[in-house]
Amino acid sequence: MDWLTYLRPLLQGAQVTIELTLYSTVLGGLFAFAFGIGRLSHNALLRAGSITLIEIFRGTSLLVQLFWLYFALPIIGQTLGLDWRLPPVVAGTLALSLNIGAYGAEVVRGAVQSVPPSQLEAAKALDFTPRQTLWRISIPQAIPEMMPSFGNLAVQNLKDTALVSLIGLSDLAFQAERIRNFTQDSVSIYTLLLLMYFGMALVVAAGMRVLEHHVGRWRAKGA
Repeated sequence: MDWLTYLRPLLQGAQVTIELTLYSTVLGGLFAFAFGIGRLSHNALLRAGSITLIEIFRGTSLLVQLFWLYFALPIIGQTLGLDWRLPPVVAGTLALSLNIGAYGAEVVRGAVQSVPPSQLEAAKALDFTPRQTLWRISIPQAIPEMMPSFGNLAVQNLKDTALVSLIGLSDLAFQAERIRNFTQDSVSIYTLLLLMYFGMALVVAAGMRVLEHHVGRWRAKGA
């Protein structure tokens, strides 16, 4: 077998990896905002819940989180008489999303807290409610500050998708290992795998830079 023969199944796996990266990055961004804003909430219960989730998903291994959702959660559901089995793609997406969301929450928190106090004082002088201040003053100014860090998290998320192969999802890493076991051609397979992940990472990084540019222009127009 030559490299061109290897490419067909690898490209099929790459499609799964790309879809998983897209889904988990978007959902992870939503979790990041929910956890980050929740951590800044004046509601003690909401703040405590957000901090707990952030620390759990930042302080434990993504691999363990993935295995817990896929293998342990259904067992807990069985003891309660419920069917909590998750398809591999759902378990993989959820684990990746919660993980990136926990790290992104600190980015959101830091960006929101970096808004100049004078802006908050001006909002108070205009009789804005805390919610209005958050959504009309703090978040619009904080989003551009978040973009570089979110770009790094998106690339990291792409690389982390390789772990889903361990629960049987036919992503790029799974297909590469299957071909390697069949051909024993480790050098060719892992070289292709390396190049494909590198290429996808470049695309993700470029996409995030374009998004960052558009967000910066949006902020400039708003100013």
